Amino acid sequence: MGNNNLRRHLLVAALIALAFAVLPLFVTERYFLGEVIIFLIWSIVAANWNLLMGHAGVFSLAQMLFFATGAYGVAVATQFAGLSIWLAIPVAALAATLLALIIGAACLRLSGAYVALLTYAIAEMIHILIVTDTACFRQVGGSCLQLFGGARGFSRFEDFGFRPLLKADWILGNYYVVWAVFAFTIFALVVVIHGRLGLGFRAIRDNVGYAGSRGINRRKIQLIAFGISAFLTGLAGAVYAGHFRFAGPSLFEFSSLMFVLAMVIVGGLGSTWGPLIGAAAIMTVVEITKELGDARAIVLGLALILFVLFLPKGLAGSLERLQRATGLSRKPGPEASTSKDPA
Repeated sequence: MGNNNLRRHLLVAALIALAFAVLPLFVTERYFLGEVIIFLIWSIVAANWNLLMGHAGVFSLAQMLFFATGAYGVAVATQFAGLSIWLAIPVAALAATLLALIIGAACLRLSGAYVALLTYAIAEMIHILIVTDTACFRQVGGSCLQLFGGARGFSRFEDFGFRPLLKADWILGNYYVVWAVFAFTIFALVVVIHGRLGLGFRAIRDNVGYAGSRGINRRKIQLIAFGISAFLTGLAGAVYAGHFRFAGPSLFEFSSLMFVLAMVIVGGLGSTWGPLIGAAAIMTVVEITKELGDARAIVLGLALILFVLFLPKGLAGSLERLQRATGLSRKPGPEASTSKDPA
């Protein structure tokens, strides 16, 4: 049953990756491709937050810190260390992983809401330290540049280098770089979630005492979840920086945190494909309400409240119930009945 479930989700991942791979063959409008790039990036972040919170049961609020670490890592590595962006991307992802392991080692001594509070406090502390840093690290073009860019952040650093190669079609190069990270992420997450490691995550999430009696170490297994989630989120932040040529304090803002959290909740916390569904739904709402300006935050907040109250399993859970009601879903086996993985 487990192997069949894994193969089924790997097939879905392959179809999703293929669909986005051929999309530029049919849609060439730059604005639309740019929006799809943003969707792919935020889908990665949402899916990895779902891995950590929905599957491993770690209520962390440091996900945007790992994303920002990937972005800042690329900026610092290219600006100050002179690294090529292609080398800076994996370095930045590893830096996010190392930071996550340090934070996880400290925070996972606690549980529940205490982890959420401590991880958010750490992320906010780093945010404040970056914004308030005024010490000159290097003179660039007659102006002083802080180690982490200060309140202005970094901009105009090295990108993927497709502009001189592809000329007006440079966005296609960026698109396929982001697509490659997206495809790698969804395949990796499917293997983790529907493998033995994912089973360990859900055991800890559902019943710590029982999992411990079966020899599963809570701190160890959740620290692994922290590391995997941070590495893939750091990769997303790194390609975000490469695409937009920007890394700044705005990545730490609470609105960004709530934006991604809304994707996870609306899509379905603890599901496999819910975060992608949620990302598509939230980005559609944002696009429709873009004329509202800051009032969009109110719309997202209302959506979050409504889903928490009336659809706690999100759109993925609703689709699962619809499949069962119409007889399109197969009867769950022993694994499906305990995994709480609706999609």
